[in-house]
Amino acid sequence: MKVLIIWRLLTVGGVNAGWRNRSIYFKKHGIDTEFLYTTDHGGLHIMEDIAPVYLTKDEQEIIKIIQNNNYDAIIVVDTGAAFKWIKKANYRGPVLVEARTPELIKLMPHLKSFRGIKPEAIIVPSNYQKRLVSILTDGIPMHVIYNGIDTSFYRALTEEEINFESEPIVPNGKKIIGWIGRLDKRKNWQMLLEVAKLMKSQRDDLEFWVIGGAQSIQREEFAAKWQEEKLEDIVKWFPVIPYQHMPHVYAKIRQSGGCTLATTKTESFGNTFIESMVCGVPVVASKMMPVTELVVHGEHGLLFRGQNVEDAVNQLSGILDNPTLHQQMSKAAIGRVHEKFAIEVVAKQYVHLLKKIVGINEDEVSGDD
Repeated sequence: MKVLIIWRLLTVGGVNAGWRNRSIYFKKHGIDTEFLYTTDHGGLHIMEDIAPVYLTKDEQEIIKIIQNNNYDAIIVVDTGAAFKWIKKANYRGPVLVEARTPELIKLMPHLKSFRGIKPEAIIVPSNYQKRLVSILTDGIPMHVIYNGIDTSFYRALTEEEINFESEPIVPNGKKIIGWIGRLDKRKNWQMLLEVAKLMKSQRDDLEFWVIGGAQSIQREEFAAKWQEEKLEDIVKWFPVIPYQHMPHVYAKIRQSGGCTLATTKTESFGNTFIESMVCGVPVVASKMMPVTELVVHGEHGLLFRGQNVEDAVNQLSGILDNPTLHQQMSKAAIGRVHEKFAIEVVAKQYVHLLKKIVGINEDEVSGDD
């Protein structure tokens, strides 16, 4: 079986990280995955080593790709224009839709017109996203399939395995709070700086690591505010950390007795949450869906109210100042990801759905699920 994934944005983010993991699993089960993107935002390095990647905005080229490659199914991820290309290519196979954008107004254009093509199913990464999408669609079967993580790659590294010489480097005596993601309005980096500002006034044993954002929309605004608030001493920014190095980053955070902080206002899933957890790093984030589907307050991390800076600081301190709790959460977080979000658990659901829709019997595709 061969499937094509169409998405506008080739980013270093949760959608592509999730698809990287799925495509590796799919390959083991007789499913070849190919990717078509229209815009590269620095994500090519995490995809090109695991599957063919097409990167083009040229409509005629896109149509030829669809026509010439005999795909058994096409999966469209938040790309309304894809239905026009599929129709012009006279593609007759099954089309599935992945609805990933967690903001209704931005999701609407991708679901308002399928150009006469009836999707076989809509796939969403959380129950929260299912509620959102149900507002915009009706009559199409919807399936919740969580993002999965490769637990052989993302894992709690031993001290001997950690590359302590690579950036970022943990300063002596400092506990690290990691903030991972794009620098944009939804990720709410402004709150991160407010949290850092308050904690700087209270203690001197911390360092914040901002990981990512090299090609983010608001990177210049972030840099200006970061410098204006004179936070360069406590907030260190690493715009580009290769995907392959991230387990080492999480390991350093864990070893320091630190945690990760998410200030995001809304998510459809949240890949960095499960990355952090499976590496044994407790999470501090807002108490909202779908965060509450991933992190149980008091077990795998601590959740704060809304976008409340003071409460976020209190929750961070609750982990940083209690090594026993930190160790308990670290162990529990690893166990939770292995149970609910390991790629072999969630991708298996996707494989079964694809086989059913394409009309292939389970034993016709090689694999050991």
